[in-house]
Amino acid sequence: MSEATELPGWRHVYSGKVRDLYVPADTADDSTAERMLVVASDRVSAFDFVLSPGIPDKGALLTTLSMWWFAQLAGGDGGRGIPNHLVPGGEEEIPDAVAGRAMHVRALQMYPVECVVRGYLTGSGWLEYQEHGTVCGIALPAGLSDGDRLPEPIYTPAYKAPMGEHDENISYEQTIDLVGTEVAAALRDTSLEIYTRAAAIAEARGLILADTKFEFGADADGVLTLADEVLTSDSSRYWDAHAWQTGSTPKERMASYDKQIVRNWLAANWDKQGTPPELPQEIVQRTAARYRELIDTLTT
Repeated sequence: MSEATELPGWRHVYSGKVRDLYVPADTADDSTAERMLVVASDRVSAFDFVLSPGIPDKGALLTTLSMWWFAQLAGGDGGRGIPNHLVPGGEEEIPDAVAGRAMHVRALQMYPVECVVRGYLTGSGWLEYQEHGTVCGIALPAGLSDGDRLPEPIYTPAYKAPMGEHDENISYEQTIDLVGTEVAAALRDTSLEIYTRAAAIAEARGLILADTKFEFGADADGVLTLADEVLTSDSSRYWDAHAWQTGSTPKERMASYDKQIVRNWLAANWDKQGTPPELPQEIVQRTAARYRELIDTLTT
């Protein structure tokens, strides 16, 4: 993983698979920071590994998409405003070196739950369904195929494991053990609400939002607050609606606007042992093009 960029007025405190985190340089203790800078890199990950090379302009593209979705969910689509972690007017304090790929945000007490919502049967859910007729333990009707729309969206949370460990699918009851009954219900209900609203917005633009994941925290007043990236090509599966309606095979139906191109290539060319192989330039360029096409389709 490449070293984080040095930024005037900010101190680097953490790097994840894709994003780098900074606090104001004059913060005495990282845990007391009231605001942070979240910088999206061009790194790409799949199967819990950071791959090489990165995707050109990916950080800026994902940040642009997150910012657009935060604005949509502020209530402009007719729904209630979903609180988010952006600092109002905070873009003025973002250093030039990371302008366009950074978000100035409020510090939150993050919940250790990855809030996954699935509207279509695919990926790991499809593999489980073929064997057990379930997705994350939730029973589904018989006779579904890869890529089918589910009767209704389902909430399938995961436990956010510490750095270096794998996230783990958990039941709703286990989220209650982690965060309590009231917060668990709010995480589930808000995730399903956001997915439903976002899926409708995407559908109006010829896109299918197959599934996505959210992260939430509590602000200083205890308000449930949407954080991190939201509805990006890294955290979501987007498909071409026309291809889904007319395709005769799963591959034709699920024309993807996300990093599924990377996942597919890696699954076909790596046995998940040792270090992942380097991505071919053709895969890198195709993925970058699909990221850009998604933003154009959604926002113009």
